[in-house]
Amino acid sequence: MSSIQKKTDVILIGAGVMSATLGSLLKELAPEWEITVFEKLASAGEESSNEWNNAGTGHAALCELNYTSEKADGSIDISKAVNINEQFQLSRQFWSFLVNSNLIHNPQDFIKPIPHMSLVIGEKDVSFLKKRFKALSKVPLFQGMEFSDDPEKLKEWIPLIMEGRTSNEPIAATKIDSGTDVNFGALTRMLFDYLKSKNVEIKYKHSIKDIKRTSDGLWEVKVHNLENGKTEYHTAKFVFIGGGGASLPLLQKTGIPESKFIGGFPVSGLFMVCNNPKVVAQHHAKVYGKAKLGAPPMSVPHLDTRYIGNQKSLLFGPFAGFSPKFLKTGSNLDLICSVKPNNLFTMLAAGAKEMALTKYLIQQVMLSNEKRLEELREFIPNANIEDWEIVVAGQRVQVIKDTQAGKGTLQFGTEVVSAADGSVAALLGASPGASTAVHVMLEVLEKCFPQHLKEWEPKIKEMIPSHGVSLAENAELFQEIHAFTSQALGLGEKESLHR
Repeated sequence: MSSIQKKTDVILIGAGVMSATLGSLLKELAPEWEITVFEKLASAGEESSNEWNNAGTGHAALCELNYTSEKADGSIDISKAVNINEQFQLSRQFWSFLVNSNLIHNPQDFIKPIPHMSLVIGEKDVSFLKKRFKALSKVPLFQGMEFSDDPEKLKEWIPLIMEGRTSNEPIAATKIDSGTDVNFGALTRMLFDYLKSKNVEIKYKHSIKDIKRTSDGLWEVKVHNLENGKTEYHTAKFVFIGGGGASLPLLQKTGIPESKFIGGFPVSGLFMVCNNPKVVAQHHAKVYGKAKLGAPPMSVPHLDTRYIGNQKSLLFGPFAGFSPKFLKTGSNLDLICSVKPNNLFTMLAAGAKEMALTKYLIQQVMLSNEKRLEELREFIPNANIEDWEIVVAGQRVQVIKDTQAGKGTLQFGTEVVSAADGSVAALLGASPGASTAVHVMLEVLEKCFPQHLKEWEPKIKEMIPSHGVSLAENAELFQEIHAFTSQALGLGEKESLHR
């Protein structure tokens, strides 16, 4: 077999929203750098970033209850919620810059305004929601949030959820109109069109077989061209691994010390989808509930208005499942092959500690369609099974690592693992993921290109005006930026609920 050898400045592995974001930032900051992208599938945004494979929520902690926790003294810790909202604001700013610079077009094709709501039932949870609302309302980022425990008001907000509800248990919700529905698949495809126009080489149907350090300090990536069967060797000074669930096995191939003692546990998901226009017209919000006992944070039940391919539909879920694959298009051997001598005890410790999660996943896998309908009816009492079909969502890999909290600690969230010299970085984890892509990729730039930050700072500030500043502590700046991004992204107009 003949092989091809090629040198480039930057290699991005995986054509998802993370590589798209990093590539776009680098093309603006260092336009002369050569970038090559490798993707196993035939087009961009087909795995974790695809619109059917994630919740499509612009995660800004406006409705996700797992980002606020109740402390021992009864007060609410909102620090994580504030951080995630700040991070989403960076994404909004970068997308606005791209739109205003005519680098991407028609933002309405990837982002739409949708009210974000939290819904709870039962005295204890109503009390928690009220306290959460009071704590968040003091922060400018959450201005405009409303709270109600009046069933009549809730009928106005969420008629589909309130209709046919017979329980007398206390019920309450918060609502904020500045939430968004984001089609990350469409955004990813737009960003790759832009990168292509900037002469970035994007190689689809190319699978990564190995990543090795060369004697001169470069990284050599061994690539299998799936179309002609040839092997290619590409070298670069910097490699970013943004391959969704497959990032962990690829990171392990680098052999860097930072890749040791990290494991991954795959969790699959299912959504129920409703396309019946009569039902869809009765709901206009993303409504998040509370996670069940033992459930991972990504399994918070929610009923969402979604826009996919310009069609409005409702999604309910997710129902967690188990598959040993790290990607939907992965292999049944992914999990087994990711267990190495250095992370075996990390993985075993997590198994022993996370019995509640294991039990929850087994229960979810065993759910019948009738049981799923029962869960749906907790949200929509009058739900009719004929109106709903099942869609398989994307695979997520929960990171497991040894931390100060102990061996084999399950990590929730999104994190970057990078080599000490900054020559390679990998993105691991799950939600809030894509929503915070700009923040995460700025972190990659800081960790991997510290020598360039000074010269890049003015351009970063031009693209992301609040970079390095807390919007939570600068109400005026937040108002200004929020107004500017709402205008650029066309988020000013509200669609009312068609009753």
